Amino acid sequence: MSTDAVQLFTALLALATLAASVVFWPLAIRARRGHDSEVVRAVVEYRSLICALIAGGSMAGSLYFSEVAHYVPCTLCWYQRVAMYSLAIIAITATIRRETPTPYFIVLASIGAIISLYHWLLERFPSIDTGACSSAVPCTLVWFEKFGFVTLPFMALVGFIAILTVCVAPPKEVA
Repeated sequence: MSTDAVQLFTALLALATLAASVVFWPLAIRARRGHDSEVVRAVVEYRSLICALIAGGSMAGSLYFSEVAHYVPCTLCWYQRVAMYSLAIIAITATIRRETPTPYFIVLASIGAIISLYHWLLERFPSIDTGACSSAVPCTLVWFEKFGFVTLPFMALVGFIAILTVCVAPPKEVA
């Protein structure tokens, strides 16, 4: 499979994940208000597995782009990876142990989302650079862009948003 095909596939996967997150929010809000939802109950039951799939898929994608496509990660990419890889390890372990460490998911995904959002905005508006990046691999470098806005930091942002979305589902007692 060519790198261009992987770029397109991951961009479409990110957009589908974002769409699923947007659709899920009203369902989660309604469930918190006492309305029953099969979808919300399923998400709550498989929360750790869903987070493991999102974080694991994001981790695999980032490894493909750096190790196979040879896109050198910038400083902000490394910070995003720290959050996402940690999420993947915690979520996979939680899935195996049948636990749901939601507070850890929320903290790591929130930190990662903030970094990803800043990185994506930095690609759009290089003048907002605070000096966090090196000149050797600038954070303003866009390795690829699909649909006019989907870049690597955008895809990471979507992964973090999806994990946060799964975590806003009400606890088992409410759902």
